[in-house]
Amino acid sequence: MFFGHRQNLILPGRSTHMGDGWETRRRRGPGHDWTIVRLAARGSVQRLELDTDHFKGNAPGRCMLEWCDAPGADSAALQSSAKWQPLLAETPLQPHARHAWDVTTPPATHVRLNIYPDGGVARLRVFGAVA
Repeated sequence: MFFGHRQNLILPGRSTHMGDGWETRRRRGPGHDWTIVRLAARGSVQRLELDTDHFKGNAPGRCMLEWCDAPGADSAALQSSAKWQPLLAETPLQPHARHAWDVTTPPATHVRLNIYPDGGVARLRVFGAVA
């Protein structure tokens, strides 16, 4: 169950309140929550920004980002057979904060955000250069 839709991650501007981000239900068992974002164009990723703004008591403890190059792939194919490569190793997150990392990838079409174990993320920004 989700309290904020994952598509809120890519809304323009900063979030205005918790409901304006992606928030998942508390996880009672093993596992983690994740979402896939299709990039606007195939290109190399150069910078990541993840904002936990407004999520003071329910931000994820950690995140990890992965990339894949799968032009034309649908969601089902990405979930089951895409060859995901590490983009950002599992990293601790702070609540109500903006996080930024400089990274480098070969051309990519999708990014997968994994949050551990659950929680809320206001925005995800992926910057790069078109291939």
